[in-house]
Amino acid sequence: MKKLLLGLILIGLTSPAIAQIVKTEQLSEVTVYATNYKYLNNVGSMEPAALPVEMLERKVAAFDLENSEYYVDDYDLYQIRFFIPEGKVLAAYDKDGKILRTIERFKDIALPRSVREAVAERFPGWTVTKDVYVVHYNQNKGAEKTYKLVLENGDQKIRVKMDDKGHFL
Repeated sequence: MKKLLLGLILIGLTSPAIAQIVKTEQLSEVTVYATNYKYLNNVGSMEPAALPVEMLERKVAAFDLENSEYYVDDYDLYQIRFFIPEGKVLAAYDKDGKILRTIERFKDIALPRSVREAVAERFPGWTVTKDVYVVHYNQNKGAEKTYKLVLENGDQKIRVKMDDKGHFL
């Protein structure tokens, strides 16, 4: 019995010592680069965009053109369409996979706070029944973002156009 107890104690003390041995491995070098960071910086804003908008814009920026089924060495311009139920994006890429321009359109998404507050301040008692968010991005000009809203108050309807900062156009 003493031998069995002494054997269990020795095994209990030696197993943590064996577990402390760390093996080091040399990993291969990985280069990470952001091809379309300018696109993401331009279409992003101070306020976070609606989740479907942000998700699709990140998908467009992360699209790997060179490893896609559409890539052919002969072409200099590629137009790729991305769809989700809330919206769509048409993106033009150069042969290196860099975004040259996009046209984006999203329907009935969550509005940013600056737009909601500007509408509530200028049109108290009115509700937003429909909204369309449109983005035109060009690598030289940047991004132009507009909201087209339909407001209702009882049986009255008006259409309003705004930028992403809450300024009426």
